[in-house]
Amino acid sequence: MANRIAGRKLGRPTDHRLALFRNLVTDLLRHEKIITTEAKAKEVRGFAERMITLGKRGDLHARRQALRFVYDKKIVEKVFDSLAERYATRPGGYTRVVKLGLRHGDGARMAQLEMIAEEG
Repeated sequence: MANRIAGRKLGRPTDHRLALFRNLVTDLLRHEKIITTEAKAKEVRGFAERMITLGKRGDLHARRQALRFVYDKKIVEKVFDSLAERYATRPGGYTRVVKLGLRHGDGARMAQLEMIAEEG
């Protein structure tokens, strides 16, 4: 019985799965939009939101925590400078998952994970 088990394994060992999440979060923060499978998008969403929340905190410890997860220092600078400023008044929910349909090759459900454009 698999009660109260959080997260998806995605058919990968733990280190591979965490590296995948780090790559997807880094790319999402860089391009502000990625297309991936629906399951991956839903898993990565929480990690990306956590990085933006760290950026909003803005202190040195938060920056070091973000650098521990995101591969690129320039992306962390972007999170702490422009994205934290953009979402300063928003209490959460910085990303959106838009379902795109099935992939032709294997029929996997595809989705676009994007940053919400803050108005105001």
